[in-house]
Amino acid sequence: MKRVSVESSSIASVGYDPEISTLEVEFRNTGCYQYFAVPHHILENLMEAESKGAYLNAHIKTRFPSKRIS
Repeated sequence: MKRVSVESSSIASVGYDPEISTLEVEFRNTGCYQYFAVPHHILENLMEAESKGAYLNAHIKTRFPSKRIS
């Protein structure tokens, strides 16, 4: 999955596969995770958030199943 770099102290890059609604987040210090069944509007909100790390913690980590991939 292709990821784009983001401006964040905790997140290095973000990718999204709309065909399978999977969000991929590469963290600066803890590896890369995939979050499943994530609607596209959640990705849009994440990318527009002033603090991507805070948005991820509040709206994604606790709501969507995830798996560490690296």
